[in-house]
Amino acid sequence: MTTHPYILATAGHVDHGKSALVKALTGTDPDRLPEEKARGITIDLGFAHLELSIRDPEPTTYRLGVVDVPGHEDFIKNMVAGVGSIDVALLVVAADDGWMPQTEEHLQILSYLGVSHAVVALTKADLVQDVRAASEALRARLQGSAFAQVPIVPTSIVENRGLEELQTALLHVLQQTPPPRDIGKPRLPVDRVFVLRGIGTVVTGTLTGGVLRQGQAVVVQPRGQATRIRSLQSHNRDLEAAGPGMRTAVNLPDVEAGAGVRRGDVLTLPGIGGATDTLDVVLERSPRLLGLKVAAARPLKDGALVRLHLGSAESPARLAFIGADVLLPDQRIAAQARLEMPLQAFAGDRFIIRDWSEQATLAGGAVLDPEADRRSLHAVARKTFLEARMAQPDQADAFVRSQLLRDGVVARTRLLGPSRFSAGEVADSVSRIARDNRAVIFGELVAEAGWWESLRERAVAAIEAHQQQHPEQAGLPLADLRTGLQASLSVPGVFEGLVAGLCGSGFTQAGVAICRTGHRPALPPQLQAPGAKVRAALSAKPLDPPSRKELAPDGPTRQALRFLFQTGEAVELSEEVVMGAEAFATATEAICVFLKQRGRATTSELRQALDSSRRVVIPLLEHLDKAGVTRREGDLRALREP
Repeated sequence: MTTHPYILATAGHVDHGKSALVKALTGTDPDRLPEEKARGITIDLGFAHLELSIRDPEPTTYRLGVVDVPGHEDFIKNMVAGVGSIDVALLVVAADDGWMPQTEEHLQILSYLGVSHAVVALTKADLVQDVRAASEALRARLQGSAFAQVPIVPTSIVENRGLEELQTALLHVLQQTPPPRDIGKPRLPVDRVFVLRGIGTVVTGTLTGGVLRQGQAVVVQPRGQATRIRSLQSHNRDLEAAGPGMRTAVNLPDVEAGAGVRRGDVLTLPGIGGATDTLDVVLERSPRLLGLKVAAARPLKDGALVRLHLGSAESPARLAFIGADVLLPDQRIAAQARLEMPLQAFAGDRFIIRDWSEQATLAGGAVLDPEADRRSLHAVARKTFLEARMAQPDQADAFVRSQLLRDGVVARTRLLGPSRFSAGEVADSVSRIARDNRAVIFGELVAEAGWWESLRERAVAAIEAHQQQHPEQAGLPLADLRTGLQASLSVPGVFEGLVAGLCGSGFTQAGVAICRTGHRPALPPQLQAPGAKVRAALSAKPLDPPSRKELAPDGPTRQALRFLFQTGEAVELSEEVVMGAEAFATATEAICVFLKQRGRATTSELRQALDSSRRVVIPLLEHLDKAGVTRREGDLRALREP
């Protein structure tokens, strides 16, 4: 039998029977606080467990973590904390009251959070004579929303009516709901913290994005406190590991409740996104607010101080609009949320905006960039970047492409790390973009094709300019090339990748320099005559050349001689003695032949064999000693053994 975990959350107006319905379905009373019992209303989040099974088309069990949220307007922030990570909504509307203010607000919150799978329970059906009319009125209210076509099931707890039909409707919707995704980035938004005697601090939440395991090292964000998982439970069952879509309780040793962890924190793995106080976002307001004379429908202005609800967390935030002064119902814009309290956020996370007095839900939105910069907010590049992500908010390709266009080059490990896309999805996107010649991959780096080509063109221009200005040199020193491109080399490995790419397409690295393949150093025009003079002097008496002062008496001939050293045409034996490369090779070979025949020889014997002078032979032999060709034994020389 296949088992799938899902999260189901209630929604609806106060006193419409949400908690009673949960108790009837699960056998668990979600109202756990004494004040909730006394007042008869849900104040904080309540939790229960429900298992539903089906045999067609194959045996499947759905294990539902049920979150019961408060419906009273004073506790909307608690409601938002409970529905931030749900898969299916159970919208509850009392047949006798019908559609009420918090029904509408809860519906808009669910829509802003992207919840599209739901069942509507028409409760207290025993209190109305015409259930069909009540259902039709409810259906009319749902028009224009994501829930326009969801099942509506009349129920009555008093008469024990409709519960089986409600379970059947839930099963039907669950079959159409994609299972919670495992993207390898587990996050547990903490919605409850308590201490158990002998056990310690326990946090609970709805696990999303990946798996947590017993004994695993974890981090409490946004403070970055390191700890580990001592034990895991889900609905009072001990677990070795918990996966996405599970209500999860985690025992954290060495973490103090309140000071160390509290509601709104996120339990995650090290390296999976840190805290942020600036989010680039897309904001949207429901078209259902059009024409309403309520606080929620008032214009939302640039610079407004609001409360931003993300997951189970809430932070005061100042909104900075991009390209607009006001956001009206049925509008959508890019903006920046500047938080007073850092939060842990991913690109793709959805959130709710409520007014400062916490009386109205104003808007919803999604995070486009969780690592935003408050500078250059209205720059054209920023607007282009955000518009690309707004156009395809669920497409990894759009997010990868936009990041490459903005950053130019990115390490793979930094590409959409804090996002709702898995490493596999990001890698597939990079491969597709590279196949379309819009990105270049080298090693662990990915570069936007246009940016990379621009960098390459600048490098080529610098190399060719240097060759024109200094044809006598082997090429442009790599250190000089790096310095000239420094502004584009903020990511480690870019320069090495650039050089490797150049050397694979028409360029050659010559020692510590780089040049076009086939480049041969040549004397510049003004040094060609002095160079010819030096070459002629070295060739006239190859084994007994003139002294260095005679060979290069002035600046131009000295420059030409340095060029011959660099190109290997001449060999510097000492400060005073220079020999042509061919003559040096001839002398070396003659000495080796002589010593092979004799075994050992004096300087005088070697001088006579070369028909040269002591002025040349002594520095020549010392040079060969240093090079490991010969070795000195008193006044004798011998070949050094290999």
